[in-house]
Amino acid sequence: MSRKKNALRGHFIAPYTNAETKPADEAYLELAKWITNISDDTDEASDDYADYAGDGTPSTDVTSVSEKWTVEGTYDPEDPAQKLIAGMKRKLGDDRKVWHKVVQTDGVTAIGVATVSEIKAGSGEASEYEAFGCILNYDQIPEETNTGA
Repeated sequence: MSRKKNALRGHFIAPYTNAETKPADEAYLELAKWITNISDDTDEASDDYADYAGDGTPSTDVTSVSEKWTVEGTYDPEDPAQKLIAGMKRKLGDDRKVWHKVVQTDGVTAIGVATVSEIKAGSGEASEYEAFGCILNYDQIPEETNTGA
């Protein structure tokens, strides 16, 4: 099994109009230029239980998954993906939604509606370049397909 660099995983966003209308492939903007870190900060909720079907040893049942990705880098107001997110900073509700597509290194693609939060588009020490960051939190478990990379 070969190891693959994180930079080979693609993160793309597209403007949101409604949950039923998926954007065309050309509408997606890649979060890549000046982005130095994208981390998987998925939250899971679970319940532990034991029943008489086993030997009494507790088992864990995952009851929910909230997949979210934290994006960090340097702010470029001319980058289309960063510009789309930066424009949401003072917005609420559905105006904070995007389509988020993750293309994993193994060819699996996940697409779904995500809420953008914790937007930073220009922040940091005076001697440093402006920081960019946000959290992309899928509103529900994304649809998954395998393109067979």
